Amino acid sequence: MIKPKQIIEIAKSIGIRQDEVETYGSYKAKVSLGVIERLSHKPNAKLINVTSVTPTKFGEGKTSTAIGLTQALGKLKKKTALCIREPSLGPIFGVKGGGCGKGLSQVIPMEDINLHFTRDNYAISSAHNLLAAMLDNHIYSGNKLDIDKNKILWRRVIDLNDRSLRHITVSSNVRNMSYETGFDITASSEIMAILALTTGIGDLKERLSRVIVAYTKKGRPVTAKDLNAVGAMASLLTDTIKPNIVQTMEEEAVFIHTGPFANVAHGNSSFLSLVMASKLADYVVTENGFGTDLGAEKFFDIVCRMSMPGVNETLKPSVSVIVVSTRSVREHGGMQNLEQHVGNIKKFGIEPVVAINKFHDDNDTDLDAIKKYCHSLRTEVVVSEVVEKGGEGGIEMAQACLKIINSNSSNLKYIYNLKDTIEDKISKIAKQIYAANSVVYTDEALEDIKKCYELGLDKLPINIAKTHLSLSDDPLKKGVPSEWKLKIRNVRIARGAGFIVPIAGKIELMPGLPPVPAAEKLDIDDEGNITGLA
Repeated sequence: MIKPKQIIEIAKSIGIRQDEVETYGSYKAKVSLGVIERLSHKPNAKLINVTSVTPTKFGEGKTSTAIGLTQALGKLKKKTALCIREPSLGPIFGVKGGGCGKGLSQVIPMEDINLHFTRDNYAISSAHNLLAAMLDNHIYSGNKLDIDKNKILWRRVIDLNDRSLRHITVSSNVRNMSYETGFDITASSEIMAILALTTGIGDLKERLSRVIVAYTKKGRPVTAKDLNAVGAMASLLTDTIKPNIVQTMEEEAVFIHTGPFANVAHGNSSFLSLVMASKLADYVVTENGFGTDLGAEKFFDIVCRMSMPGVNETLKPSVSVIVVSTRSVREHGGMQNLEQHVGNIKKFGIEPVVAINKFHDDNDTDLDAIKKYCHSLRTEVVVSEVVEKGGEGGIEMAQACLKIINSNSSNLKYIYNLKDTIEDKISKIAKQIYAANSVVYTDEALEDIKKCYELGLDKLPINIAKTHLSLSDDPLKKGVPSEWKLKIRNVRIARGAGFIVPIAGKIELMPGLPPVPAAEKLDIDDEGNITGLA
């Protein structure tokens, strides 16, 4: 068992002062936002994003690859930091288990990070549910805003997979208060997205004030500001806004902050952690949720448009690593899915490196076939053995990334213009990234889009919620589905986060547990050692 280094020493090694660190025990800490202000004059680090092909339900080792790449860059004497999302208890207890990597490419202390960490998810859930409680209380106390109970949008959240909470009736025992609502998972909360995209306390309060929770009987939006909830919500989030720092097994600095899913949210670690890491290190590795069609597209089209006045220009990735496995190639019936994802990255003006995550039972024939196919696409390809060998197993991957960075061949482009219509933005993503033929809308979705125009929100970026198991909106369609139409069934407005959320297919914002959940494997012995998380 590897014992972590004192977190004060890890912070010092990356350039953080002791008075800028707020420790949570010996091995994890929060970092003051003052670091960004102190280093605002420094140029941004070279940014490497790690994404994947359409994953199997078990994942393709993207987190392990990002960790291993960070460790490999460290072995090459590069000052490097990693930015990843905080794990959610939902998938930890569901299908995937722990979210801290595997083998010799892990972030530690793994048990703390996976389970409670610095309590950020609890604070986000509390702030979200406080707003729901204040909304209900306003109606109960006389409803001066004339809120229409049939147009309440603000559901509740919990950081667990619990399908029984998807649809509930609240206040059924209180006269004139009963209405239908439900729970979503905390990772899909707009408060999570706001934390992940905010630039500071002032911006946080401004974003919270814009959150739409309901509509009046005359159709006017009701916000958190209208309910006088902003100050209390921001107070609950005052520590949560600060990035968390931990370390890899090879003592490289890791920022783990916010955890929005990419299938139901925008799927990237916080903007503040990325900016902080970019000022402290020379190279920053960041992981996007799921494939290029989800976390990566949202990273480029949403996160990379952002900036902090007086601190940095927009974040511009220099290279993108696409993780693939022989398992995913088999599941998708060949290499076409990989080809689509390689093409997706190139559409953003970024050169990719395909990293084949090698499993212990892979054979050379299958690995060579993937290499040959990537060569036919004129794309760099390497075999990654970071799970078994740690940073040493990612040296070739790191060198391939440095080669592209040094060639200055990447030039970030967006898939759509913010001035495009909402329908055009959705269409461009669907056709160019998902390989769809067209987009169709339910009547409900069309009414939702009409409301976006009425509120003057049509210039916001798009954050499509869909399955991660297919390029399409049907998880059973593998490879690169042909002759299909993306179906948008409704559209949510996340005005505080600053994007519009078209919901495609049958995606659920509250996942359920599988027949045999990973929670059944967890245990703790008499000495307090937890097993079953890796």
